[in-house]
Amino acid sequence: MFNKSIDIRDVIINGLLAGLISLSLSVIGLIALLSEREIISGLFTTGHIFLVGAPFAMAYVTAGKVLSEEKSKALGYGLLIGVVASVFIVVLTTLATFFDIRRFLVNVTPVLIEFLTFGKSLLIGNILIVVMMGVIGLVGAGLRILPEQFKHPLTSGLGWTIILGMFSEILASRIRAFFGRGVHKLIFTGKAFNVVSATILLVLIVGFTYWNDLRKKDQPEKEEVNDQTDGTKKRLQRIKMGVFGVLLLIAPLLLGTYLTEVTNNVGLYILMGLGLNIVVGFAGLLDLGYVGFFAVGAYVMGVLTSEGALGLGFTFWTALPVAVLASTLAGVILGIPVLGMRGDYLAIVTMGFGEIIRILALSDLLKPYIGGAQGVLQIPKPELFGLTLLHPRHIYYIILVGVLIAVYVSWRLRDSRLGRQWMALREDEDVAEAMGINLVSTKLLAFGIGAFFGGLSGAIFASKLSSIFPHSFNLVVSINVLSLIIVGGLGSLPGVIVGALILVGLPELLREFAEHRMLMYGILLIVMMLSKPEGFIPSKVLQRELHAHEEPEPVSSD
Repeated sequence: MFNKSIDIRDVIINGLLAGLISLSLSVIGLIALLSEREIISGLFTTGHIFLVGAPFAMAYVTAGKVLSEEKSKALGYGLLIGVVASVFIVVLTTLATFFDIRRFLVNVTPVLIEFLTFGKSLLIGNILIVVMMGVIGLVGAGLRILPEQFKHPLTSGLGWTIILGMFSEILASRIRAFFGRGVHKLIFTGKAFNVVSATILLVLIVGFTYWNDLRKKDQPEKEEVNDQTDGTKKRLQRIKMGVFGVLLLIAPLLLGTYLTEVTNNVGLYILMGLGLNIVVGFAGLLDLGYVGFFAVGAYVMGVLTSEGALGLGFTFWTALPVAVLASTLAGVILGIPVLGMRGDYLAIVTMGFGEIIRILALSDLLKPYIGGAQGVLQIPKPELFGLTLLHPRHIYYIILVGVLIAVYVSWRLRDSRLGRQWMALREDEDVAEAMGINLVSTKLLAFGIGAFFGGLSGAIFASKLSSIFPHSFNLVVSINVLSLIIVGGLGSLPGVIVGALILVGLPELLREFAEHRMLMYGILLIVMMLSKPEGFIPSKVLQRELHAHEEPEPVSSD
């Protein structure tokens, strides 16, 4: 039950804030850029989602602060937020029509204005934008005050329909490849869902979610589990794991060349994320120079296998252990001088280490060996049983094996004695040392094992591209890897995978984001830190720590 009310002044402020967000996304060019990707053909685009997303969210949050017995007021507030937010867009379209504001706001193009006015005249377009945002605010507030049994299915239905619609171009190509043009035309118009298929998809998701919620509600909260039930659950779990394993094995056949290449990029970041998760997530050692280990693995692989100045003639398989061992050694070497550092000081020193590696790769000192700015070229592809692994689907299996090994090792280490020592170190170094934990060996093991997986990812990366250059190993790579484990959940193995899918996979699939990737990173990190600081799939330990104040105090038996 809602226990906090809100006044009209707060509602107007929320509406102004929502409008300011919509205006900002418009003038930086993001709305116009995303308007090219349709979700429902001829009706709704990704640009509309970003345009009305802020008013919808503000109306939803505001309705949650209205007393439960004042539902009509909540709806009115939602409508008001949408109308107030639309004022910013109305002002923008009016100014752009009568004045040449492109001298100051270069992204306010005729294409944007036509999109914001729905291709109508200024007056009609402004009326439509006010009505649309008002309705969106009303829907957001209405969704918030619905009973949970209806709110959850509707939210899931709308969310999944929009998400699938954003990837409709990819879905359309795969459906056409598997089922032919006839089925494709029934579901899609061009590259987007048609109205009928989108409606059917929405109804199916809402219906399934509603049924699933009812099924869970009907189950007893506490159920005695006998041996037979326990055995059944284990068999079901094995079946699920088997199905998941089969899907992983046949994924390249289902995804096609482009999506397999995207999956390979995600897999490389998962490998790096699992390594950095050991250093940052388990041991609490903030490392901003992780790209250095990635670079060491890549350059060692390139130098040993390419026909360069050294001409050592290694194959991929003989050079791979050397590359990962070199990265592990680099991790230990980095760990030695920073044993007494923590927090910001550790972050600065490790960032310097990463920059030193990049500058050395660019320097004339090592140019005869690693090519300098020209990089290492003609790195041979891996070979297996006489077959050269040229296609992305071949590299996929190498990356898959690497990820599975990294997940297994991380999982075993997390619950081991060493893993518990890392977590004690993360919480308080002084207390950990007082309890008898050897800080030197514990830290060096964290840096070394984390660097091992970074080197493995770099070695595969070099062989995958057949050429490497120093600009591929800048600070942004370290920031990306750190961001994905923060978004996914520090210390969480599934969180690393989810974070990589969100921060690496989505920008590849939604190519319109490429120009605004760092902006999206910043927004996502801010939202995550405010709303879900533990990440999408947090570790249980970190979740308990961050939400300890929310747990009710135990009731005394006296």
